[in-house]
Amino acid sequence: MPELLVCEIHTHTLWITLNRTAQHNALNDKLLMQLQNQLDQAVDHPDLRLIVLKSNGPNFSAGADLSSMQNMINSNLDENCADAMLLARVLYTLNNSPIPTLAVVQGSAFGGGAGLVAACDFAIAANTASFCFSEVKLGLLPAMISPYVVNAIGTRAAGWLFLSGERINAERALSLQLIHHCVAEAELLSYTQHYVELLSSCAPQAVRETKKLLKKFHTCRIDEELITHTVDLIANKRISIEGQQGLKAFINKTTPAWNI
Repeated sequence: MPELLVCEIHTHTLWITLNRTAQHNALNDKLLMQLQNQLDQAVDHPDLRLIVLKSNGPNFSAGADLSSMQNMINSNLDENCADAMLLARVLYTLNNSPIPTLAVVQGSAFGGGAGLVAACDFAIAANTASFCFSEVKLGLLPAMISPYVVNAIGTRAAGWLFLSGERINAERALSLQLIHHCVAEAELLSYTQHYVELLSSCAPQAVRETKKLLKKFHTCRIDEELITHTVDLIANKRISIEGQQGLKAFINKTTPAWNI
């Protein structure tokens, strides 16, 4: 039986590949538990700079697994809560990872699969990819994925897609900012490698601190206290080891130590 996930580390990047190709990378409990385990290890890894989430086969992920959906019918409330928590934890870990996360999408990304895309910091898709939130057609709700989708594309656009279950193509997903780049399918992996190299050229601690800053200031009121806090942040960063290295390298036109 093939592995559900294929995980490799290359040049400070963790590549996580969904590998249930016969099931269109549908999300079952075993896959989600393995994915959670890999993410838990990754966020504590001091040398990682990027987590890439991609998939083998023609489709990124069909969403919920058919056998899992059949089990939901015969499960009680507590069992359904425990099952739903698996995806909820994966989404939360992806979204709150101190390390940037990048989704690479080909084919279909439906339901929870599209939720994984929304939970990542960046998303690149082939121009042949498609996205759909079809939960209401099954009498269900896009509950666990909704915070991340709403955060990515806004309430009005999310409402349209959630309430209609309409499928959209990659170009429309790009216009909504569900994805950030849309490229020819043949160029998908090479364009992903470009982002790996781009992130590798950035100061790793500065990247982590910037992601933390974005999370903290997302809903903050701009006032004197916030202004003072941002001044303290940059002043401390300028005198840090990494900040000093970066400034000196820029002035002296040399390569900083972190740039691989």
